[in-house]
Amino acid sequence: MDPHTVDFAGAVVYAVPMRIRFRGITVREGVLLRGPAGWGEFCPFDDYDDRECVPWLATAVEQCTGGWPAPVRDRVPVNCIVPATDAERAARIVTDSGCRTAKVKVADHPEALADDLDRVAAVRGALGPAGAVRVDANAAWDVDTAVRHIRALDRAAGGLDYVEQPCRTVDELAAVRRAVDVRIAADESIRRAEDPLRVALAGAADLAVIKCGPLGGVRRALRVAERAGLPCVVSSALETSVGLGAEVALAAALPELAGACGLDTLSLLTGDVVADDLALRPVDGDLRVPNGPLVPDLARVRPPSAERVDWWRARLDRVRALLDPGVS
Repeated sequence: MDPHTVDFAGAVVYAVPMRIRFRGITVREGVLLRGPAGWGEFCPFDDYDDRECVPWLATAVEQCTGGWPAPVRDRVPVNCIVPATDAERAARIVTDSGCRTAKVKVADHPEALADDLDRVAAVRGALGPAGAVRVDANAAWDVDTAVRHIRALDRAAGGLDYVEQPCRTVDELAAVRRAVDVRIAADESIRRAEDPLRVALAGAADLAVIKCGPLGGVRRALRVAERAGLPCVVSSALETSVGLGAEVALAAALPELAGACGLDTLSLLTGDVVADDLALRPVDGDLRVPNGPLVPDLARVRPPSAERVDWWRARLDRVRALLDPGVS
């Protein structure tokens, strides 16, 4: 996978508005790149420094130049994503999704618990008793807060499937896991760790949430999953269908999946960069696995402001200079 074969000069910068504020952003931006194997997507969030962006570019290069490993399944079950919104809208999102599992964002601000409880209860009502409810705190809590809130959310949900990244550090995750009966999933602690095996050795999580974007591609993410030694689900990094295709390819290539994956994220965007019939939207709670990288419809790609286009091109140049020429 040679990055020199990627057409960096022809990079296409896109901007897609969000349906609702998510992860602090209202517009999703990124770069589409073309290579001999097709198209890739480079879209690290603004708060990532250049060094942290290198794996994201490696993921795009893999898409452009090397394709993906052979899948072991042709469909991937997904959970719907419920942002930090009011209970009525949360229930509507679940009902409209057709998914049997929902991941609910919580801990959006320090006084969020009451709203979180209402949202989780509404999601349970929409799913019914057979559905699975997960919550994601994005490392917002300390240990004591996590234990207290998890117990309350578990009651409101009539039982949680798991809690994703309740605290920041591996040691904090381990302390929370010892104190609650709900399963703990590690996200940031896996993808930002030098040694993902540490999460398992510390007894900090019951399963791992992996994303090929920040892990450096499908093949590297598969190696991380193997090293972590935990059951895995795959989640997206809020890509368009071009980048989301890589996350679906990762989920399709994992030997086993530990449940539905967090890949119904196009529902958070008002548009896409591929034709409607190619867009990776779930049907009856499942996503089809694409045969290879998806081709954008450049006529529908909308750029951000000229200033942001320049910002993305400068960022791409800086990160490209840091990319290992032998990336694989």
